[in-house]
Amino acid sequence: MTVSLPLVVVLGFFAWGAVKFLGVRVWIVVLIALFGFWLSDTFLAPAIESGTRSGVDVINGSHD
Repeated sequence: MTVSLPLVVVLGFFAWGAVKFLGVRVWIVVLIALFGFWLSDTFLAPAIESGTRSGVDVINGSHD
């Protein structure tokens, strides 16, 4: 069975769990999210996307 969830939903669950159970402050979660959006607009974006896709392929077991 394959379940397809957007990455934003998965990261949202992790952020909620970190705030609820680990005591991480909400402003830190917001700061990390804003840094991620800023980072996606830099020259590192293609490398991040390539690494993310490779990691997902390894976890899913699909090879091109």
